[in-house]
Amino acid sequence: MDLFAVLLVLLLSLFPPLPLSRGGEPDGVTIALDPERGDPDIALPPVSEARRPNSPLVVIDAGHGGRDPGATSPHGGKREKYVTLALARALRDALATSGRVRVALTRNDDSFLELRDRYEIARRLKADLFISIHADAAPNPGASGATIYTLSEVASDHEAALLAARENKVDIIGSAEGTPGADVNRILIDLAQRESMSVSADFTRALYREASPLIPFRPVYHRFASFVVLKAPDVPSILFEAGYLTHARDVAYIHSPEGQKQISTGLRRAIEAHFARRMTGTRAPRGSTS
Repeated sequence: MDLFAVLLVLLLSLFPPLPLSRGGEPDGVTIALDPERGDPDIALPPVSEARRPNSPLVVIDAGHGGRDPGATSPHGGKREKYVTLALARALRDALATSGRVRVALTRNDDSFLELRDRYEIARRLKADLFISIHADAAPNPGASGATIYTLSEVASDHEAALLAARENKVDIIGSAEGTPGADVNRILIDLAQRESMSVSADFTRALYREASPLIPFRPVYHRFASFVVLKAPDVPSILFEAGYLTHARDVAYIHSPEGQKQISTGLRRAIEAHFARRMTGTRAPRGSTS
């Protein structure tokens, strides 16, 4: 038994058992962590109804917005903040129409949100899944196709590291340093984050499997980086890069009604398949994500 395991056993002997993860699933870690770390005055968005009141909740985050326009396409000058909002709305409508999950948007207009507030909205709503939608610029103008990013402090490649650094410039995340019980808190955060990252990886595989017939993905479709917006420790989270505004074909696809419908349909199918498997206690088949 390693030192971490020994410390964990000792900690668990000192504290009462943690509650089950949200949604009544039999596994996972739920913690009440810094509920007011984001803007305490930020309004929570409305949540759509579903067929069942206890259905899973998906929070969709349209990247950028307001004074943060994101990338600008050299092909027609389209701005990322408008593209992501259109995609987020299309996915919200697809999920609301299906009625199998509840859904909320972090923003439904051209407003600015700090990165921390985006994931804090998901946390305060007790979301079961957080999806941040982007359509960035690529250093390589030939780069094309969708990519799924999940959290890791070590980037999977130089391109992922550059993208995370650029996105994270919007604001700076805080830390648990200096708070009462910080050492214990960090271990609990680590436990919750490990579980969330595992669920995020499961969803990534489901997303590629269910959506690849509709959405053109990059050959390396799953990448890792330290995106601030993915750092909610107790909410499984992904960043979905729909394509690149620096590629003419991607721009035409993402901006078209047909392309937006295909993207929203692919994401909807993956979301519903993911929660159906979790409700039955099965997990997505493990396969290569590189």
